[in-house]
Amino acid sequence: MEIVVGFVIRMHAIVLLLHITATCAQKRPNFVFMLMDDMGWGDIGAFGNPAKETPYLDRMASEGALFTDFYSANPLCSPSRAAMLTGRLPIRNGFYTSTYHGHNGYTPQNIVGGIADSEILLPELLKENGYHTKLVGKWHLGHQEQYLPLNHGFDEWFGAPNCHFGPYDDQTTPNIPVYKDLEMQGRYYEKFSIDRKKALSNMTKLLTDQALEYIQRMHDSETPFFLYWAPDSTHDPVYSSAAFRGKSQRGAYGDAVMELDYSVGMIIKLLKDLKLDENTLVFFSSDNGAAMLSNKCCDGSNGPFLCGKQTTFEGGVREPTIAWGPAFVKPGQISNQLGSLMDWYMTALDIAHIPLPSDRTLDGISLREVLAGGKRVERPLFHYRGNTLFAVRWGLYKAHYWTWTNSWEEFNKYGYEFCRGEYVANITTHTQMNYTSRPVMFHLGRDPGEKCPMKYDSEYDAAMELIRDAVERHQQDLVPGEPVLDVCDDAVMNWSPKGCEAIGDCLKSPPSRPYKCVWLH
Repeated sequence: MEIVVGFVIRMHAIVLLLHITATCAQKRPNFVFMLMDDMGWGDIGAFGNPAKETPYLDRMASEGALFTDFYSANPLCSPSRAAMLTGRLPIRNGFYTSTYHGHNGYTPQNIVGGIADSEILLPELLKENGYHTKLVGKWHLGHQEQYLPLNHGFDEWFGAPNCHFGPYDDQTTPNIPVYKDLEMQGRYYEKFSIDRKKALSNMTKLLTDQALEYIQRMHDSETPFFLYWAPDSTHDPVYSSAAFRGKSQRGAYGDAVMELDYSVGMIIKLLKDLKLDENTLVFFSSDNGAAMLSNKCCDGSNGPFLCGKQTTFEGGVREPTIAWGPAFVKPGQISNQLGSLMDWYMTALDIAHIPLPSDRTLDGISLREVLAGGKRVERPLFHYRGNTLFAVRWGLYKAHYWTWTNSWEEFNKYGYEFCRGEYVANITTHTQMNYTSRPVMFHLGRDPGEKCPMKYDSEYDAAMELIRDAVERHQQDLVPGEPVLDVCDDAVMNWSPKGCEAIGDCLKSPPSRPYKCVWLH
């Protein structure tokens, strides 16, 4: 009898322990990171877009916190995304090129490098602490197998490793593959259709369905989760599904924004319906500013800010950012906190009570108290272009050590510049301007568009003293990572990704001939 009673007691204890474990796991906060592609600060109604075509994002902002002064860590996609997931500037995590001074680099499909194994990504730390992790959408941190998401902390992935450029002929250049986990399922412009002429594709709907299914499944299994949702329909060539085509007064780009807005609304609604809103933190932002190509007038808006993507002017790096989650975010906030996408790394670990890596310098800060309505944190932000520190913001002051838009070579060959319809003398030039001895400074409170450089007076001197001290401290512990954006090779393009055999879509690659990548800007 005693044996039976003891057995029953032990079984009861085990069941109770399992119940407590499951309950504790479910109480751990969930995280949803929504990162748009080339969406500008002025594209959302809550940030002042006059079309007012983003009701779901506007509601998200009213129920959460709208950040007016939030930045990417780089004015281009791949370095910005690498910084967000590592909490480290691209100069530290290696997402820069050393072969040009002050030029941007990214991960086209002929790039040899990718995210280093030595970098500790946020999903890795969350996974080690009991979280399930999924990326839905664009990766852009390297497309060779060793660099793909499932080798860097993600349990699942549906999306593409590169931009949806194309269509290509699959002979000189392969079309970009779309993956499910570690195996390709097809290619853009083939199985996954994009009609460039009509600006039509169902990709945003597919990515939204993937996100909704994942949230539902994690809820049903009572598993804490990290969802990184990274659609790319606002990146050239823009697209939307047929249900949204022609709905916006802003053209095809506006249609894409409207569909993304609707998708955000669906994700937030599901979190509420499942009562996961009580324990989920959602961040929304963009990887860099909207493209302001001078030969096109159909892309996004950076509001009052100078220039766009590729530049370290405000239009290139200030992002439309919203935080939402009733348990973590005081509703109705309009926050002037100086923030960075790198802060998401620190904030998630802080809220999840997971220790930070102690063997490296991190460049973000935790926004936990700010989200709850606490005081702003004074801090500098460093804006690099490639391997060079171009600008520093401290408070409302922004000092430019170097300025330019893009090269004369690119402008003369393609007609490209990145400051559509804007010109500031000796600032928005096609030649790199060196102001390191006496930086050009703007007061972003009085002059958010960076049109009128400050005079070299006592106000300038006081601000520059603070900024020089911040730069000196920053450079004292700066150890640049090994650059991963220097070498290209057509043989490493997406010829025969894993899984191509199963669907009969393996292509013949050319011989390997590594060469120095060409970055015109």
